[in-house]
Amino acid sequence: MKHLNNNEIQEIIPHRHPFLLLDYIEDYEPGEYAVGYKCVTFREDFFAGHFPGEPVMPGVLTVEALAQAGAVAILSCEENKGKTAYFGAINKCKFKGKVIPGDKLRLETKIIKRKGPVGVGEAVASVDGRVVVQAELTFMVG
Repeated sequence: MKHLNNNEIQEIIPHRHPFLLLDYIEDYEPGEYAVGYKCVTFREDFFAGHFPGEPVMPGVLTVEALAQAGAVAILSCEENKGKTAYFGAINKCKFKGKVIPGDKLRLETKIIKRKGPVGVGEAVASVDGRVVVQAELTFMVG
């Protein structure tokens, strides 16, 4: 298993606080997959307004976190080092549960297609083995 800490993630993808949504990568294979985690705390900026009295991580940020895991897989390939992975599409996205403070969000993105600078990742976010978001994410490397 290949691990990456927060600093090592920042050497691969361009995201920075407050928009870096990966705390660490548990395992990855360049061009194939990445499994990462976001340890969700009550101190996240978005909880101030989403929603007062019932804090819920916005689903779109969970999708972004999945995309960042996929970006680690794609941008760790030698030919993509120093580049950026952009969203091309979000398909088959389903929100199946809430992410709340105290959750350890598991983010797994497997690259299922690649042609030139475009590819597709199959992405699943879960908490304690329970799927909270799944989607097919298209990326463009530039």
